[in-house]
Amino acid sequence: MSVLIKSVEKGSPAYKAGIRDGDTLISIDGNEIVDVLDYRFYQENKRLKVEFIDSVGKTKTAKIKKDEYEELGLDFETYLMDSKHSCRNKCVFCFIDQLPKGLRESLYFKDDDSRLSFLFGNYITLTNITEHEVERIIKMHISPINISVHTTNPELRVKMMANKNAGRVLEIIDRFNNAGIKLNCQLVLCPGYNDGEELERTLSDLSKLENAECIAAVPVGLTAYREGLAEIEPFNKQTAGDVLRIIDKYGDICLEKYGQRRIYGADEFYLLAEREIPEADYYGDFLQLENGVGLWSLLRSEAFEALDSLEEIPSSVRKVSLASGEAAYPLIKMIAEKCKEKNPLLAPQVFAIKNNFFGGKINVSGLVTATDIEEQLKGKVLGEELLIPSVMLRAEGDMFLDSVTVEELSNRLGVKITPVNNDGFELVNGILGIE
Repeated sequence: MSVLIKSVEKGSPAYKAGIRDGDTLISIDGNEIVDVLDYRFYQENKRLKVEFIDSVGKTKTAKIKKDEYEELGLDFETYLMDSKHSCRNKCVFCFIDQLPKGLRESLYFKDDDSRLSFLFGNYITLTNITEHEVERIIKMHISPINISVHTTNPELRVKMMANKNAGRVLEIIDRFNNAGIKLNCQLVLCPGYNDGEELERTLSDLSKLENAECIAAVPVGLTAYREGLAEIEPFNKQTAGDVLRIIDKYGDICLEKYGQRRIYGADEFYLLAEREIPEADYYGDFLQLENGVGLWSLLRSEAFEALDSLEEIPSSVRKVSLASGEAAYPLIKMIAEKCKEKNPLLAPQVFAIKNNFFGGKINVSGLVTATDIEEQLKGKVLGEELLIPSVMLRAEGDMFLDSVTVEELSNRLGVKITPVNNDGFELVNGILGIE
């Protein structure tokens, strides 16, 4: 396979060797370059032999000398150099299958690409991985790999993912572990499927893997758009509490065996079970924040640290509003009240936005839409600024899930809207109006 080179950085080793925009990369040191992982791995040596085809179709070989780990200087049309690998599963809990019609097309794409796991932290099921990719991950020691395990019961995994290969590929986890590849494992739990005794089995199996650094259990997300899909009951106080008791049991086992808990429940389980969320030191290195594991604790810890470290506190009148999902509302309100203690002239308003767009059962901030914010805040006096969590927006930071831009929503509500990252220091500064 050959790959078109989009651009070559001027002054880079590749540029000095005569490689130019529009040339085609064939191999590095005789190794075929299929995608960006190949390119990154094979470009690291000090001396390279790069085979390429120039703009007039002539095959050439460039001998390049560079510093170890110095970038070769090539850029390609996409990170992957080809199309993303789509998911072949039909999981009973798939959130994409529960999306309403009419959203932007990219939201309906299901990826299951091992390269995206390494590059961007995406989770993969392994049902889409080839033997070549498995061997390459082991050869290149690509680590960590993020895996959506859900269950280690092969028959149950086939049932939950509607893929005949879902159980067979579980042995790949053992191969990665034995090769020293670090593993972050995700379990989407569905009541009546993979909780209870099945969760005990899964955690027992995974806790035996030396390189399973973090195992996170998250509750299934259910929208109002499940017509034609399997019936799944949401977690409640009792069932969420049962999950946490199992997690505590196996977390204690890992703590004794490895000196780390390794096994964690998503913040949502604690909120559902009406249990106190652990302090920040419970979560170690916070390896699965993207799964809502320790987000609450980290934000609380950072916000309190930020407030304690403030030397000069603004004492001017400030009216500011904050919008969050229902789950995070109590924490955001508490932080806003702590800020007011620092500046009595501060007048913060915190709004819990009910997710009517997805049917009212989804309560995380990352899935709140502009439509719901507008409907619930229209006509309210929001002060000089409305702070929103940046997770409500796509990666570019400009648009909500329902394709409304921040600027459009700002104009509709008549207030400046400022996205705030999940960072306690940034949140405190935003509330107090500190630049």
